[in-house]
Amino acid sequence: MTNNPPKNGATRRSFVKLHRWLGLGAAAIWLVQALTGILLAFHFEAEDAMLTTRHQPTDLAAIERRIDGLAAAGGNAQVSWIWTTAGLADRYIILFDGTDGHSRKAYIDGAGAILRERPADQYSFLGLMREVHLTLVAGTAGHWILAVSGLLLFTNLVFGLVVAWPRRGQWRHALRPRSRRGSTAGFYGWHKALGLWAGIPALVIAGTGSLILFEEQVRHLVGAEEVSLPANPATGNAVGFAAAARAAVAAIPGSRFVGTTIPSTADASYYAWVRAPGELYRGGYGGSLVIVDANDGSIRGAWPATEAGFGQALVGSFYPLHTGESLGIAGRILTLAVGAWLVVTIILGLLLWWRRRGATS
Repeated sequence: MTNNPPKNGATRRSFVKLHRWLGLGAAAIWLVQALTGILLAFHFEAEDAMLTTRHQPTDLAAIERRIDGLAAAGGNAQVSWIWTTAGLADRYIILFDGTDGHSRKAYIDGAGAILRERPADQYSFLGLMREVHLTLVAGTAGHWILAVSGLLLFTNLVFGLVVAWPRRGQWRHALRPRSRRGSTAGFYGWHKALGLWAGIPALVIAGTGSLILFEEQVRHLVGAEEVSLPANPATGNAVGFAAAARAAVAAIPGSRFVGTTIPSTADASYYAWVRAPGELYRGGYGGSLVIVDANDGSIRGAWPATEAGFGQALVGSFYPLHTGESLGIAGRILTLAVGAWLVVTIILGLLLWWRRRGATS
């Protein structure tokens, strides 16, 4: 009498076939995603360090003077937002339109000094790798290609774990294969072992990466629409950036400033984001929103990430879980390692398929 009914064998063979053909069909895109993901694990810090490693503590008043100077340059000049680079401490990016109306980015230190300025659509090498990772540099079409391939990767990881999951008493052998090096059995053993070692964290990273691409749809599904208040017309001179940033941080005690939009005459509001104590973000970004009235500096509303409802908390978890930021530096190292694991696993899978194909031809 066998321990496994025949139908289980047929089901397993079906999973093996699905795992193989899904992997072959999307392997190139997955490799691109894995390789760019490795490069991006610490790319914010790398890009900041390539400008300068000199540290200047944040001086909000000095940054306000820089913002005002860019906005007052004449012509079509205006400032849209300022945001942390999420790399080295006290570094920021200002998005603004120059006098000719063309969008530009100024990278500044904490004292407001411009470290680099360039057109907003001009990428550095790492910036280009980020665009490849997010859209394949193909706009909406690339976004949907990655969304579908991400779902395929997630399901293929599930199929792979089902196929590789050892029976009771066989875990040690499965995790430490001893087949002859270079043999087909050896490739298969290591392909399976690597899948078992990192399959679960890979599922989290691949799953949340796919959900980021479907964020708008998920928000609608769980009723977690983005916070937005009615427009707040300007009544006079706006409260400056420095006062607004201080008000936003004070509204959620212990928080750190991340970035804000700049108010307009149509809506005199600063939509300021901060990182509150206890939220999933541990690095440069933050998931807590404070809306500051630019007419008088009062708080129109504050939404700490730690007090968010289920839907908002779910959507807010996608990015920090995908990048590993939820676990700080250790989590980002884990994400880098999972990217390397995925590259090796895909290559082993392709080699295994090629060997078997050659053996049957």
